[in-house]
Amino acid sequence: MSAPAPSTLAIVDAEPLPRQEEVLTEAALAFVAELHRRFTPRRDELLARRAERRAEIARTSTLDFLPETASIREDDSWKVAPAPAALQDRRVEITGPTDRKMTINALNSGAKVWLADFEDASAPTWENVVLGQLNLIDAYTRKIDFTDERTGKSYALRPDEELATVVMRPRGWHLSERHLVDERGVPVPGALVDFGLYFFHNAQRLLDLGKGPYFYLPKTESHLEARLWNEIFVFAQDYVGIPQGTVRATVLIETITAAYEMEEILYELRDHAAGLNAGRWDYLFSIVKNFRDGGAKFVLPDRNAVTMTAPFMRAYTELLVRTCHKRGAHAIGGMAAFIPSRKDPEVNKVAFEKVRADKDREAGDGFDGSWVAHPDLVPIAMESFDKVLGDKPNQKDRLREDVDVKAADLIAIDALDAKPTYAGLVNAVQVGIRYIEAWLRGLGAVAIFNLMEDAATAEISRSQIWQWINAGVVLDNGEKVTADLARKVAAAELDAIRAEIGDEAFTAGHWQEAHDLLLKVSLDEDYADFLTLPAYEQLKG
Repeated sequence: MSAPAPSTLAIVDAEPLPRQEEVLTEAALAFVAELHRRFTPRRDELLARRAERRAEIARTSTLDFLPETASIREDDSWKVAPAPAALQDRRVEITGPTDRKMTINALNSGAKVWLADFEDASAPTWENVVLGQLNLIDAYTRKIDFTDERTGKSYALRPDEELATVVMRPRGWHLSERHLVDERGVPVPGALVDFGLYFFHNAQRLLDLGKGPYFYLPKTESHLEARLWNEIFVFAQDYVGIPQGTVRATVLIETITAAYEMEEILYELRDHAAGLNAGRWDYLFSIVKNFRDGGAKFVLPDRNAVTMTAPFMRAYTELLVRTCHKRGAHAIGGMAAFIPSRKDPEVNKVAFEKVRADKDREAGDGFDGSWVAHPDLVPIAMESFDKVLGDKPNQKDRLREDVDVKAADLIAIDALDAKPTYAGLVNAVQVGIRYIEAWLRGLGAVAIFNLMEDAATAEISRSQIWQWINAGVVLDNGEKVTADLARKVAAAELDAIRAEIGDEAFTAGHWQEAHDLLLKVSLDEDYADFLTLPAYEQLKG
Protein backbone atom coordinates (compact mmCIF):
# COMPACT_ATOMS: atom_id res chain seq x y z
CA MET A 1 0.00 0.00 0.00
CA SER A 2 1.39 3.39 -0.98
CA ALA A 3 1.60 6.14 1.61
CA PRO A 4 -1.81 7.80 1.83
CA ALA A 5 -2.32 11.50 1.30
CA PRO A 6 -3.39 13.32 4.47
CA SER A 7 -7.12 13.19 5.05
CA THR A 8 -9.14 16.24 4.08
CA LEU A 9 -12.04 15.10 6.27
CA ALA A 10 -13.01 16.77 9.51
CA ILE A 11 -14.86 15.28 12.49
CA VAL A 12 -17.55 17.77 13.54
CA ASP A 13 -20.03 18.07 16.42
CA ALA A 14 -18.90 14.80 17.98
CA GLU A 15 -17.86 14.13 21.56
CA PRO A 16 -14.54 12.20 21.80
CA LEU A 17 -15.04 8.46 22.29
CA PRO A 18 -12.82 5.99 24.15
CA ARG A 19 -10.23 4.46 21.80
CA GLN A 20 -11.62 6.30 18.76
CA GLU A 21 -8.04 6.94 17.62
CA GLU A 22 -7.76 3.21 16.85
CA VAL A 23 -10.56 3.50 14.28
CA LEU A 24 -10.22 7.09 13.06
CA THR A 25 -6.55 6.86 12.11
CA GLU A 26 -5.09 9.31 9.62
CA ALA A 27 -4.57 6.50 7.10
CA ALA A 28 -8.13 5.17 7.47
CA LEU A 29 -9.63 8.64 7.09
CA ALA A 30 -7.45 9.28 4.02
CA PHE A 31 -8.94 6.13 2.47
CA VAL A 32 -12.49 7.24 3.28
CA ALA A 33 -11.71 10.70 1.88
CA GLU A 34 -10.54 9.14 -1.39
CA LEU A 35 -13.68 6.98 -1.60
CA HIS A 36 -15.74 10.14 -1.05
CA ARG A 37 -13.84 12.12 -3.70
CA ARG A 38 -14.12 9.41 -6.33
CA PHE A 39 -17.56 7.94 -5.75
CA THR A 40 -19.91 10.40 -4.00
CA PRO A 41 -20.69 12.32 -7.22
CA ARG A 42 -21.92 9.10 -8.83
CA ARG A 43 -23.89 8.27 -5.68
CA ASP A 44 -25.62 11.64 -5.97
CA GLU A 45 -26.51 10.99 -9.62
CA LEU A 46 -28.00 7.61 -8.74
CA LEU A 47 -30.12 9.10 -5.95
CA ALA A 48 -31.49 11.59 -8.49
CA ARG A 49 -32.20 8.71 -10.84
CA ARG A 50 -34.24 7.03 -8.10
CA ALA A 51 -36.53 10.06 -8.01
CA GLU A 52 -36.94 9.95 -11.79
CA ARG A 53 -37.79 6.23 -11.67
CA ARG A 54 -40.34 6.79 -8.94
CA ALA A 55 -41.98 9.58 -10.97
CA GLU A 56 -42.25 7.19 -13.92
CA ILE A 57 -43.93 4.55 -11.70
CA ALA A 58 -46.36 7.19 -10.41
CA ARG A 59 -47.22 8.03 -14.03
CA THR A 60 -47.62 4.43 -15.32
CA SER A 61 -48.46 2.33 -12.20
CA THR A 62 -46.39 -0.51 -13.60
CA LEU A 63 -42.91 -2.00 -13.85
CA ASP A 64 -41.26 -4.39 -16.30
CA PHE A 65 -37.99 -6.16 -16.91
CA LEU A 66 -35.56 -3.81 -18.68
CA PRO A 67 -35.51 -4.18 -22.47
CA GLU A 68 -32.03 -2.64 -22.68
CA THR A 69 -30.50 -5.43 -20.57
CA ALA A 70 -32.32 -8.37 -22.18
CA SER A 71 -29.05 -9.67 -23.64
CA ILE A 72 -27.62 -10.14 -20.12
CA ARG A 73 -30.68 -12.12 -19.01
CA GLU A 74 -30.68 -14.23 -22.17
CA ASP A 75 -26.95 -15.06 -22.08
CA ASP A 76 -26.71 -18.38 -20.22
CA SER A 77 -22.90 -18.47 -20.29
CA TRP A 78 -21.99 -16.15 -17.43
CA LYS A 79 -21.79 -17.06 -13.74
CA VAL A 80 -20.69 -15.25 -10.61
CA ALA A 81 -17.29 -16.08 -9.14
CA PRO A 82 -17.20 -19.27 -7.03
CA ALA A 83 -17.94 -18.72 -3.35
CA PRO A 84 -14.92 -18.70 -1.01
CA ALA A 85 -14.75 -21.55 1.51
CA ALA A 86 -16.03 -19.36 4.37
CA LEU A 87 -19.24 -18.59 2.44
CA GLN A 88 -20.01 -21.99 0.95
CA ASP A 89 -22.35 -22.98 3.79
CA ARG A 90 -24.74 -20.20 4.85
CA ARG A 91 -27.68 -22.29 5.99
CA VAL A 92 -28.44 -20.09 9.01
CA GLU A 93 -27.51 -16.43 9.39
CA ILE A 94 -28.15 -14.32 12.49
CA THR A 95 -28.59 -10.55 12.24
CA GLY A 96 -27.94 -7.79 14.73
CA PRO A 97 -26.14 -4.55 15.60
CA THR A 98 -22.44 -4.39 16.49
CA ASP A 99 -22.62 -3.46 20.17
CA ARG A 100 -20.16 -5.38 22.31
CA LYS A 101 -22.54 -7.95 23.82
CA MET A 102 -24.25 -8.67 20.49
CA THR A 103 -20.90 -9.06 18.75
CA ILE A 104 -19.91 -11.84 21.13
CA ASN A 105 -23.33 -13.52 21.22
CA ALA A 106 -23.77 -13.46 17.44
CA LEU A 107 -20.30 -14.86 16.78
CA ASN A 108 -20.97 -17.58 19.38
CA SER A 109 -24.55 -18.29 18.25
CA GLY A 110 -23.94 -21.42 16.21
CA ALA A 111 -25.13 -19.65 13.05
CA LYS A 112 -22.91 -19.99 10.00
CA VAL A 113 -22.96 -16.23 9.32
CA TRP A 114 -23.50 -13.09 11.35
CA LEU A 115 -24.83 -10.05 9.54
CA ALA A 116 -22.99 -7.36 11.51
CA ASP A 117 -25.35 -4.48 10.97
CA PHE A 118 -24.55 -0.77 10.67
CA GLU A 119 -27.83 -0.25 8.83
CA ASP A 120 -31.46 -0.93 9.84
CA ALA A 121 -30.63 -2.64 13.15
CA SER A 122 -28.39 0.23 14.26
CA ALA A 123 -29.32 3.85 14.96
CA PRO A 124 -26.40 5.83 13.46
CA THR A 125 -25.17 7.71 16.51
CA TRP A 126 -21.48 8.55 16.25
CA GLU A 127 -20.89 6.18 19.17
CA ASN A 128 -22.60 3.29 17.37
CA VAL A 129 -20.74 4.04 14.13
CA VAL A 130 -17.25 4.25 15.65
CA LEU A 131 -17.44 1.81 18.55
CA GLY A 132 -19.20 -0.74 16.35
CA GLN A 133 -16.10 -0.71 14.14
CA LEU A 134 -13.89 -1.05 17.21
CA ASN A 135 -15.87 -4.05 18.44
CA LEU A 136 -15.29 -5.88 15.16
CA ILE A 137 -11.57 -5.10 15.23
CA ASP A 138 -11.43 -6.40 18.81
CA ALA A 139 -13.33 -9.54 17.81
CA TYR A 140 -10.91 -10.36 14.99
CA THR A 141 -7.93 -9.83 17.29
CA ARG A 142 -9.69 -11.76 20.11
CA LYS A 143 -9.48 -8.78 22.46
CA ILE A 144 -13.19 -8.64 23.12
CA ASP A 145 -15.12 -9.53 26.26
CA PHE A 146 -18.17 -8.14 28.02
CA THR A 147 -19.64 -8.18 31.52
CA ASP A 148 -23.28 -7.24 31.98
CA GLU A 149 -23.39 -4.65 34.79
CA ARG A 150 -26.97 -5.56 35.63
CA THR A 151 -26.59 -9.35 35.88
CA GLY A 152 -22.84 -9.71 36.39
CA LYS A 153 -22.76 -12.30 33.59
CA SER A 154 -19.57 -12.39 31.52
CA TYR A 155 -19.30 -13.09 27.79
CA ALA A 156 -16.24 -14.26 25.83
CA LEU A 157 -15.56 -15.69 22.37
CA ARG A 158 -15.54 -19.40 21.64
CA PRO A 159 -12.62 -20.88 19.64
CA ASP A 160 -12.16 -19.40 16.15
CA GLU A 161 -13.44 -22.51 14.36
CA GLU A 162 -16.79 -22.22 16.19
CA LEU A 163 -17.43 -18.57 15.31
CA ALA A 164 -19.84 -17.33 12.66
CA THR A 165 -18.42 -15.75 9.51
CA VAL A 166 -19.06 -12.00 9.49
CA VAL A 167 -20.88 -10.34 6.61
CA MET A 168 -21.00 -6.62 7.37
CA ARG A 169 -23.86 -4.35 6.24
CA PRO A 170 -23.09 -0.64 5.73
CA ARG A 171 -25.76 2.04 5.61
CA GLY A 172 -27.83 2.58 2.47
CA TRP A 173 -26.89 5.12 -0.20
CA HIS A 174 -29.49 7.65 0.96
CA LEU A 175 -27.93 8.28 4.40
CA SER A 176 -25.06 10.67 5.05
CA GLU A 177 -22.71 10.84 8.05
CA ARG A 178 -23.07 14.34 9.47
CA HIS A 179 -20.06 13.97 11.81
CA LEU A 180 -17.57 13.43 8.96
CA VAL A 181 -17.36 16.20 6.36
CA ASP A 182 -15.02 17.25 3.57
CA GLU A 183 -13.29 20.63 3.15
CA ARG A 184 -16.51 22.09 1.67
CA GLY A 185 -18.54 20.91 4.66
CA VAL A 186 -20.25 18.16 2.61
CA PRO A 187 -21.01 15.04 4.69
CA VAL A 188 -19.55 11.73 3.53
CA PRO A 189 -22.16 9.10 2.59
CA GLY A 190 -22.71 6.76 5.54
CA ALA A 191 -22.17 3.78 3.23
CA LEU A 192 -18.63 4.93 2.40
CA VAL A 193 -17.83 5.64 6.05
CA ASP A 194 -19.01 2.20 7.20
CA PHE A 195 -17.49 0.29 4.30
CA GLY A 196 -14.27 2.32 4.26
CA LEU A 197 -13.40 2.04 7.93
CA TYR A 198 -14.25 -1.66 8.06
CA PHE A 199 -12.43 -2.57 4.87
CA PHE A 200 -9.32 -0.53 5.63
CA HIS A 201 -8.82 -1.99 9.09
CA ASN A 202 -9.91 -5.57 8.49
CA ALA A 203 -9.44 -6.71 4.87
CA GLN A 204 -5.94 -8.13 5.33
CA ARG A 205 -6.69 -9.26 8.88
CA LEU A 206 -9.66 -11.31 7.63
CA LEU A 207 -7.58 -12.88 4.86
CA ASP A 208 -5.02 -13.92 7.48
CA LEU A 209 -7.89 -15.61 9.37
CA GLY A 210 -8.88 -17.59 6.27
CA LYS A 211 -11.91 -15.42 5.54
CA GLY A 212 -12.34 -12.08 3.80
CA PRO A 213 -14.13 -8.74 3.67
CA TYR A 214 -17.72 -9.77 3.01
CA PHE A 215 -20.63 -7.34 2.71
CA TYR A 216 -24.40 -7.14 2.53
CA LEU A 217 -25.55 -4.29 0.28
CA PRO A 218 -28.86 -2.75 1.40
CA LYS A 219 -31.60 -0.72 -0.29
CA THR A 220 -30.20 -1.29 -3.79
CA GLU A 221 -32.69 -0.06 -6.39
CA SER A 222 -30.95 -0.82 -9.69
CA HIS A 223 -28.08 -2.62 -11.40
CA LEU A 224 -26.40 0.77 -11.85
CA GLU A 225 -26.15 1.06 -8.05
CA ALA A 226 -24.59 -2.42 -7.99
CA ARG A 227 -22.14 -1.25 -10.67
CA LEU A 228 -21.06 1.61 -8.41
CA TRP A 229 -20.38 -0.81 -5.56
CA ASN A 230 -18.34 -2.99 -7.92
CA GLU A 231 -16.21 0.01 -8.90
CA ILE A 232 -15.68 0.77 -5.20
CA PHE A 233 -14.58 -2.83 -4.53
CA VAL A 234 -12.09 -2.78 -7.43
CA PHE A 235 -10.56 0.49 -6.25
CA ALA A 236 -10.48 -0.56 -2.57
CA GLN A 237 -8.73 -3.87 -3.25
CA ASP A 238 -6.03 -2.14 -5.29
CA TYR A 239 -5.66 0.59 -2.65
CA VAL A 240 -4.81 -1.81 0.19
CA GLY A 241 -3.00 -4.30 -2.06
CA ILE A 242 -5.16 -7.42 -1.83
CA PRO A 243 -6.18 -9.58 -4.80
CA GLN A 244 -9.11 -8.58 -6.98
CA GLY A 245 -12.12 -10.77 -6.20
CA THR A 246 -11.34 -10.94 -2.47
CA VAL A 247 -14.44 -8.91 -1.61
CA ARG A 248 -17.74 -10.76 -1.70
CA ALA A 249 -21.11 -8.99 -1.65
CA THR A 250 -24.62 -10.29 -1.08
CA VAL A 251 -27.26 -7.88 -2.35
CA LEU A 252 -30.55 -7.51 -0.53
CA ILE A 253 -33.40 -7.61 -3.01
CA GLU A 254 -35.56 -5.45 -0.79
CA THR A 255 -36.87 -2.92 -3.29
CA ILE A 256 -39.48 -3.63 -5.92
CA THR A 257 -37.35 -2.07 -8.67
CA ALA A 258 -34.39 -4.34 -7.84
CA ALA A 259 -36.68 -7.38 -8.15
CA TYR A 260 -36.87 -6.63 -11.89
CA GLU A 261 -33.06 -6.41 -12.16
CA MET A 262 -31.81 -9.41 -10.17
CA GLU A 263 -29.76 -10.91 -12.99
CA GLU A 264 -28.32 -7.55 -13.98
CA ILE A 265 -27.31 -6.88 -10.35
CA LEU A 266 -25.47 -10.20 -10.17
CA TYR A 267 -23.87 -9.49 -13.56
CA GLU A 268 -22.51 -6.10 -12.47
CA LEU A 269 -21.00 -7.66 -9.34
CA ARG A 270 -20.13 -11.02 -10.90
CA ASP A 271 -16.46 -11.05 -9.81
CA HIS A 272 -17.51 -10.04 -6.28
CA ALA A 273 -21.04 -11.45 -5.95
CA ALA A 274 -21.91 -13.99 -3.28
CA GLY A 275 -25.69 -14.07 -3.60
CA LEU A 276 -29.02 -12.33 -3.17
CA ASN A 277 -31.24 -12.10 -0.10
CA ALA A 278 -35.01 -11.80 0.13
CA GLY A 279 -35.39 -8.80 2.46
CA ARG A 280 -39.10 -9.15 3.01
CA TRP A 281 -39.98 -6.19 5.26
CA ASP A 282 -38.16 -3.54 3.25
CA TYR A 283 -39.57 -5.13 0.10
CA LEU A 284 -43.13 -4.51 1.31
CA PHE A 285 -42.17 -0.96 2.29
CA SER A 286 -40.78 -0.42 -1.21
CA ILE A 287 -43.98 -1.66 -2.85
CA VAL A 288 -46.07 0.77 -0.79
CA LYS A 289 -43.62 3.62 -1.38
CA ASN A 290 -43.45 3.18 -5.14
CA PHE A 291 -47.14 2.43 -5.76
CA ARG A 292 -48.57 4.55 -2.96
CA ASP A 293 -50.68 6.59 -5.34
CA GLY A 294 -51.65 3.67 -7.59
CA GLY A 295 -55.14 3.25 -6.19
CA ALA A 296 -56.97 0.38 -4.51
CA LYS A 297 -55.23 -2.43 -6.44
CA PHE A 298 -51.92 -1.58 -4.71
CA VAL A 299 -53.26 -1.25 -1.14
CA LEU A 300 -51.53 -3.72 1.15
CA PRO A 301 -53.51 -5.21 4.05
CA ASP A 302 -52.18 -5.43 7.63
CA ARG A 303 -48.46 -6.12 7.67
CA ASN A 304 -48.86 -9.43 9.51
CA ALA A 305 -51.45 -10.59 6.95
CA VAL A 306 -48.89 -10.45 4.13
CA THR A 307 -47.20 -13.82 4.53
CA MET A 308 -44.56 -15.26 2.24
CA THR A 309 -47.26 -17.48 0.68
CA ALA A 310 -49.02 -14.41 -0.80
CA PRO A 311 -48.87 -14.87 -4.60
CA PHE A 312 -46.80 -11.75 -5.29
CA MET A 313 -44.34 -12.61 -2.49
CA ARG A 314 -44.09 -16.18 -3.72
CA ALA A 315 -43.30 -14.90 -7.22
CA TYR A 316 -40.54 -12.70 -5.79
CA THR A 317 -38.87 -15.42 -3.72
CA GLU A 318 -39.08 -18.14 -6.36
CA LEU A 319 -37.66 -15.80 -9.00
CA LEU A 320 -34.82 -14.98 -6.60
CA VAL A 321 -33.92 -18.65 -6.09
CA ARG A 322 -34.06 -19.41 -9.80
CA THR A 323 -31.98 -16.34 -10.67
CA CYS A 324 -29.30 -17.06 -8.08
CA HIS A 325 -28.90 -20.72 -8.93
CA LYS A 326 -28.87 -20.08 -12.67
CA ARG A 327 -25.86 -17.82 -12.05
CA GLY A 328 -24.10 -19.90 -9.36
CA ALA A 329 -24.97 -17.58 -6.48
CA HIS A 330 -26.42 -18.28 -3.03
CA ALA A 331 -30.10 -17.53 -2.41
CA ILE A 332 -30.69 -16.42 1.19
CA GLY A 333 -34.19 -16.34 2.66
CA GLY A 334 -35.99 -13.85 4.85
CA MET A 335 -36.06 -12.93 8.51
CA ALA A 336 -37.61 -14.90 11.36
CA ALA A 337 -38.13 -11.96 13.70
CA PHE A 338 -39.74 -13.73 16.67
CA ILE A 339 -38.11 -13.09 20.07
CA PRO A 340 -38.67 -16.00 22.48
CA SER A 341 -40.35 -15.19 25.78
CA ARG A 342 -38.74 -16.33 29.00
CA LYS A 343 -42.16 -16.13 30.70
CA ASP A 344 -44.67 -17.61 28.25
CA PRO A 345 -43.91 -21.09 26.87
CA GLU A 346 -47.28 -21.20 25.12
CA VAL A 347 -46.41 -18.10 23.07
CA ASN A 348 -43.08 -19.71 22.23
CA LYS A 349 -44.67 -22.98 21.13
CA VAL A 350 -46.98 -21.29 18.63
CA ALA A 351 -44.25 -18.95 17.34
CA PHE A 352 -41.66 -21.72 17.01
CA GLU A 353 -44.07 -23.69 14.84
CA LYS A 354 -44.55 -20.67 12.59
CA VAL A 355 -40.78 -20.17 12.33
CA ARG A 356 -40.30 -23.88 11.56
CA ALA A 357 -42.95 -23.79 8.83
CA ASP A 358 -41.38 -20.67 7.31
CA LYS A 359 -37.88 -22.18 7.25
CA ASP A 360 -39.15 -25.55 6.00
CA ARG A 361 -40.82 -23.72 3.10
CA GLU A 362 -37.65 -21.78 2.26
CA ALA A 363 -35.45 -24.87 2.37
CA GLY A 364 -38.00 -26.76 0.27
CA ASP A 365 -38.13 -23.94 -2.28
CA GLY A 366 -34.39 -24.12 -2.86
CA PHE A 367 -32.98 -21.38 -0.64
CA ASP A 368 -29.43 -22.03 0.57
CA GLY A 369 -29.94 -20.36 3.93
CA SER A 370 -32.09 -17.99 5.92
CA TRP A 371 -32.10 -15.30 8.61
CA VAL A 372 -33.02 -15.32 12.28
CA ALA A 373 -33.00 -12.45 14.78
CA HIS A 374 -32.36 -14.41 18.00
CA PRO A 375 -29.88 -17.16 19.00
CA ASP A 376 -32.74 -19.39 20.25
CA LEU A 377 -34.03 -19.61 16.67
CA VAL A 378 -30.72 -20.84 15.22
CA PRO A 379 -31.38 -24.55 16.04
CA ILE A 380 -34.90 -24.40 14.56
CA ALA A 381 -33.72 -22.88 11.27
CA MET A 382 -30.70 -25.20 11.24
CA GLU A 383 -32.95 -28.24 11.54
CA SER A 384 -35.08 -27.11 8.58
CA PHE A 385 -32.04 -26.69 6.32
CA ASP A 386 -30.22 -29.75 7.64
CA LYS A 387 -33.20 -31.90 6.59
CA VAL A 388 -32.88 -30.69 3.01
CA LEU A 389 -29.14 -30.09 2.67
CA GLY A 390 -27.70 -32.91 4.76
CA ASP A 391 -23.94 -32.73 4.35
CA LYS A 392 -24.12 -30.48 1.26
CA PRO A 393 -23.10 -26.86 1.93
CA ASN A 394 -25.88 -25.47 -0.30
CA GLN A 395 -28.35 -26.50 -2.99
CA LYS A 396 -27.24 -24.33 -5.85
CA ASP A 397 -27.63 -27.38 -8.08
CA ARG A 398 -31.43 -26.98 -7.76
CA LEU A 399 -32.00 -24.73 -10.74
CA ARG A 400 -35.77 -24.29 -10.29
CA GLU A 401 -36.34 -24.23 -14.04
CA ASP A 402 -40.01 -24.88 -13.27
CA VAL A 403 -40.32 -21.26 -12.10
CA ASP A 404 -41.76 -18.86 -14.67
CA VAL A 405 -42.46 -15.42 -13.21
CA LYS A 406 -43.96 -12.72 -15.40
CA ALA A 407 -43.46 -9.00 -14.78
CA ALA A 408 -47.08 -8.56 -13.68
CA ASP A 409 -46.80 -11.36 -11.08
CA LEU A 410 -44.43 -9.29 -8.91
CA ILE A 411 -46.95 -6.47 -8.47
CA ALA A 412 -50.19 -8.50 -8.35
CA ILE A 413 -50.99 -7.07 -4.91
CA ASP A 414 -54.73 -7.38 -5.46
CA ALA A 415 -54.42 -11.18 -5.72
CA LEU A 416 -54.35 -11.17 -1.90
CA ASP A 417 -57.73 -11.61 -0.20
CA ALA A 418 -56.84 -9.93 3.11
CA LYS A 419 -58.01 -6.35 3.75
CA PRO A 420 -56.81 -3.61 6.14
CA THR A 421 -58.29 -3.83 9.65
CA TYR A 422 -58.68 -1.47 12.60
CA ALA A 423 -56.38 -3.77 14.62
CA GLY A 424 -53.81 -3.44 11.83
CA LEU A 425 -53.96 0.35 12.03
CA VAL A 426 -53.50 0.25 15.81
CA ASN A 427 -50.54 -2.13 15.44
CA ALA A 428 -48.91 0.12 12.83
CA VAL A 429 -49.17 3.09 15.21
CA GLN A 430 -47.93 1.08 18.19
CA VAL A 431 -44.90 -0.33 16.38
CA GLY A 432 -44.13 3.03 14.77
CA ILE A 433 -44.13 5.03 18.03
CA ARG A 434 -42.32 2.40 20.08
CA TYR A 435 -39.65 1.80 17.47
CA ILE A 436 -38.97 5.47 16.71
CA GLU A 437 -38.67 6.24 20.44
CA ALA A 438 -36.03 3.54 20.86
CA TRP A 439 -34.22 4.69 17.69
CA LEU A 440 -34.01 8.21 19.07
CA ARG A 441 -32.31 6.69 22.14
CA GLY A 442 -29.72 5.08 19.86
CA LEU A 443 -31.25 1.60 19.56
CA GLY A 444 -31.85 0.19 16.08
CA ALA A 445 -32.98 -3.37 16.88
CA VAL A 446 -35.91 -3.36 19.31
CA ALA A 447 -38.07 -6.15 20.73
CA ILE A 448 -41.73 -5.07 20.44
CA PHE A 449 -44.58 -7.52 21.16
CA ASN A 450 -42.19 -10.51 20.89
CA LEU A 451 -40.87 -9.44 17.48
CA MET A 452 -37.47 -7.96 16.71
CA GLU A 453 -38.28 -4.74 14.88
CA ASP A 454 -35.86 -2.61 12.92
CA ALA A 455 -36.15 0.45 10.71
CA ALA A 456 -37.78 -1.56 7.91
CA THR A 457 -40.82 -2.50 10.00
CA ALA A 458 -41.26 1.10 11.15
CA GLU A 459 -41.11 2.14 7.50
CA ILE A 460 -43.94 -0.26 6.63
CA SER A 461 -46.00 1.00 9.57
CA ARG A 462 -45.87 4.68 8.61
CA SER A 463 -46.15 3.95 4.87
CA GLN A 464 -49.29 1.90 5.33
CA ILE A 465 -50.90 4.62 7.44
CA TRP A 466 -50.05 7.12 4.66
CA GLN A 467 -51.34 4.80 1.93
CA TRP A 468 -54.56 3.87 3.71
CA ILE A 469 -55.40 7.54 4.33
CA ASN A 470 -54.64 8.60 0.77
CA ALA A 471 -56.49 5.63 -0.75
CA GLY A 472 -59.57 6.28 1.40
CA VAL A 473 -59.48 2.76 2.87
CA VAL A 474 -62.51 1.60 4.89
CA LEU A 475 -61.55 -0.78 7.70
CA ASP A 476 -63.29 -3.95 8.86
CA ASN A 477 -65.19 -1.98 11.54
CA GLY A 478 -66.63 0.39 8.94
CA GLU A 479 -64.38 3.34 9.83
CA LYS A 480 -62.63 5.22 7.05
CA VAL A 481 -58.92 5.80 7.62
CA THR A 482 -58.34 9.54 7.95
CA ALA A 483 -55.66 11.77 9.41
CA ASP A 484 -57.97 12.43 12.37
CA LEU A 485 -58.39 8.69 13.03
CA ALA A 486 -54.61 8.20 12.92
CA ARG A 487 -54.16 11.07 15.39
CA LYS A 488 -56.80 9.60 17.69
CA VAL A 489 -55.16 6.15 17.67
CA ALA A 490 -51.72 7.72 18.23
CA ALA A 491 -52.96 9.79 21.20
CA ALA A 492 -54.51 6.68 22.75
CA GLU A 493 -51.26 4.77 22.30
CA LEU A 494 -49.27 7.55 23.95
CA ASP A 495 -51.64 7.45 26.94
CA ALA A 496 -51.35 3.65 27.08
CA ILE A 497 -47.55 3.81 27.09
CA ARG A 498 -47.56 6.36 29.92
CA ALA A 499 -49.87 4.11 31.95
CA GLU A 500 -47.70 1.09 31.15
CA ILE A 501 -44.28 2.52 32.09
CA GLY A 502 -45.17 5.31 34.54
CA ASP A 503 -44.75 9.07 34.43
CA GLU A 504 -41.06 9.11 35.32
CA ALA A 505 -39.95 6.70 32.58
CA PHE A 506 -42.29 8.36 30.11
CA THR A 507 -40.81 11.80 30.77
CA ALA A 508 -37.27 10.46 30.58
CA GLY A 509 -37.90 8.92 27.14
CA HIS A 510 -38.54 10.39 23.69
CA TRP A 511 -42.18 9.39 23.50
CA GLN A 512 -43.70 12.71 22.46
CA GLU A 513 -41.00 13.21 19.83
CA ALA A 514 -41.62 9.71 18.49
CA HIS A 515 -45.38 10.28 18.38
CA ASP A 516 -44.94 13.59 16.56
CA LEU A 517 -42.45 12.20 14.06
CA LEU A 518 -44.60 9.16 13.26
CA LEU A 519 -47.56 11.43 12.53
CA LYS A 520 -45.41 13.77 10.45
CA VAL A 521 -44.11 11.01 8.14
CA SER A 522 -47.53 9.30 8.06
CA LEU A 523 -49.69 12.37 7.41
CA ASP A 524 -47.59 14.84 5.43
CA GLU A 525 -48.81 15.21 1.88
CA ASP A 526 -45.17 15.24 0.75
CA TYR A 527 -44.16 11.64 1.47
CA ALA A 528 -40.64 11.34 2.94
CA ASP A 529 -38.56 8.74 1.06
CA PHE A 530 -37.14 7.34 4.30
CA LEU A 531 -38.32 8.02 7.83
CA THR A 532 -34.69 7.82 9.01
CA LEU A 533 -33.89 11.06 7.14
CA PRO A 534 -36.04 13.37 9.35
CA ALA A 535 -35.36 11.10 12.34
CA TYR A 536 -31.59 11.53 11.91
CA GLU A 537 -32.03 15.29 12.35
CA GLN A 538 -33.43 14.58 15.85
CA LEU A 539 -30.94 11.85 16.78
CA LYS A 540 -28.55 12.98 19.50
CA GLY A 541 -24.94 11.86 19.41
